[in-house]
Amino acid sequence: MAGAQTGTQETRRVWEDTRTIPGALTKADIYALLDARGVEYEAVEHPPVFTVEEAQATAKLPFAEHEAKNLFLRDPKHRNYYLVTVPENKTVDLKALQERLGSKRLSFASAGDLAEKVGIYPGSVSPFCALNDEARAVQVALDADFERWGWIGCHPCSNTASVHLRTADLETILRDHGSPFTYIEL
Repeated sequence: MAGAQTGTQETRRVWEDTRTIPGALTKADIYALLDARGVEYEAVEHPPVFTVEEAQATAKLPFAEHEAKNLFLRDPKHRNYYLVTVPENKTVDLKALQERLGSKRLSFASAGDLAEKVGIYPGSVSPFCALNDEARAVQVALDADFERWGWIGCHPCSNTASVHLRTADLETILRDHGSPFTYIEL
């Protein structure tokens, strides 16, 4: 079912990408990439959402049990950046996370860092954003639950849609791009 569109009448509406950074991948680019690779996925269009709470209230995703939230983090000297993806209802202890990643104290990166490093605005962060990192310097860390479940739901570089795909397919895409990638237990 590559490229399947599902959902209610409202979710079938194609919500326009209004907050894109020139040169960065759009959701149309992500759909085209998935289609070109023959990746099975389900896409659901929804109104723009900026938080997990908004997504839960408005998106009505048929794959909510695999939905992700994303943290874009940096070390104190702004040398190392991390795109960390965890199940949407999981609480993240930053001290435990920094130990698992082998990093110094972690803090949230700025909106400017987000735009510069992965070509995205707050609210649209997802593992797919690493494909905008031409330097391949941002380290992508997926919670090991996604590997165990075999599926992940995340934005396609836009907060106006969510896609559900096999975790292994996402991992392959990121590794083929050359993004530093790991699974972490949290």
